[in-house]
Amino acid sequence: MKRIFFPLSVAALGMTLSACVTSSQADAPSLGKRAVEGRLDVAVPQPVVAPPGPLPNDLAGRLARWESDAVAAQRAFATERNAAATLVAQARGAAVASEAWVVAQQAISRMVAARAPLTGALADIDRLYVSRSIEEEIDGMPAIYALRERLVEMASGQEAVIAALAASLPGQ
Repeated sequence: MKRIFFPLSVAALGMTLSACVTSSQADAPSLGKRAVEGRLDVAVPQPVVAPPGPLPNDLAGRLARWESDAVAAQRAFATERNAAATLVAQARGAAVASEAWVVAQQAISRMVAARAPLTGALADIDRLYVSRSIEEEIDGMPAIYALRERLVEMASGQEAVIAALAASLPGQ
């Protein structure tokens, strides 16, 4: 008896639901486009932003000084790199804290010190970039950004050389 009751109740429920669907379909609104739709489909106007102007005169001198400091630091670093590479090569088979190892570490330290003007200039230009960005002073920003990118590239190259030489020493 339970078997007959269950299919009959499902069938009765199905007929009830189908009656609801057919009666509500007649009352349902059309999904077609209404006359009011599309009135607000207009392009959003793009704000006019003035392009950045030239670098202010007071900053041009600072950028030139930072660039010359970076170039001088790059030359000093190259000189120290050549000396350090020789000393690190001599210390490759030496024990940690041996005389050759200490001399090679000192040479790497001199390389790090030689790049100080570059890292100082990079820090100064980063401060300038951030302060001008916060104050929304865009004049000269392309020149500032271009110099910053050159300094970052120099610093990254130097960091890679220092890491490679330090990694080739025992105990690193």
